[in-house]
Amino acid sequence: MVQYRYSYRSPLGLITLTASDKGLTSLSLPEYKYDVPVCSEHIENKLMFEDLVSQLDRYFSGEAFAFNVALDLQGTAFQQRIWEMLQKIPAGETRCYGDLANQIGKPNASRAVGAANGQNPIAIIVPCHRIIGKNGKLTGYAGGLAAKAWLLAHEKTMKC
Repeated sequence: MVQYRYSYRSPLGLITLTASDKGLTSLSLPEYKYDVPVCSEHIENKLMFEDLVSQLDRYFSGEAFAFNVALDLQGTAFQQRIWEMLQKIPAGETRCYGDLANQIGKPNASRAVGAANGQNPIAIIVPCHRIIGKNGKLTGYAGGLAAKAWLLAHEKTMKC
């Protein structure tokens, strides 16, 4: 399998984008604490990411909109369900792990929701940064708490 890769310069620093022929496989912030999935064969390809780069430019400029990009998310059925739910949380809003657990009818699954949230490979577009602790405090974030705080503050100022 061929994997495409591109580095995007953002207000948070250099973001690594990877994609398969099916869609985006990862969007990793500079402080991302997990390894970016890399195939044995990867190709630097700016053209493949041109539309996504345009969308990211709009996002970082403060324009509120929904991302429209094909995703190639690899995960369990449970992870896929949680990642899909994350994409429905509007910019400028937050939820806690328990909210998502209740939404899927499993009120005792907060930790499982947290684990799925933490394994999300596509930051920003699958907005795991919008999940906070039950007490309203920022909780762990694979891109670093400073990036999470920045993203949440940025989204509160977006123009609708």
